[in-house]
Amino acid sequence: MNEKKKKYEELLPQVAALIDGEEDCVSVMANVAAALHHTMGFFWTGFYVVADGELRLGPFQGPVACMHIARGRGVCGTAWDRGETIVVPDVEQFPGHIACSSLSRSEIVVPVRDSSGNIWAVLDIDSKELGTFDDTDRQYLEQLAGLLMFQN
Repeated sequence: MNEKKKKYEELLPQVAALIDGEEDCVSVMANVAAALHHTMGFFWTGFYVVADGELRLGPFQGPVACMHIARGRGVCGTAWDRGETIVVPDVEQFPGHIACSSLSRSEIVVPVRDSSGNIWAVLDIDSKELGTFDDTDRQYLEQLAGLLMFQN
């Protein structure tokens, strides 16, 4: 088993136990971002929450970030608009990439849905290295997003 997969397989049950029974989505997002960030060693790990027709910065770990992202704009807005996870091996090659930090080189964005299937947030993770994210990240981060299915 590769090291990345092993880390995810240890992290997911820990996160599930950490957030079990919690109903405050901000507190949950804060702890999930911290657990992911520190376990996996990502450059930036956080959430953007759907509010008033845009994505707004939520709890995160890492350097300062963009506070507002329009639907369909950048990787986060595109993942929200398409309703699917987007893996970007090289952010410079993604049309309309929003450079919150010039140090970000690759990115993955995972939609987070409520119990009705509506996207209420996206999980955004950036790396300072090219090609960091793959199907292993997609698989486990989508499982993690599934743990954040709050009632609508």
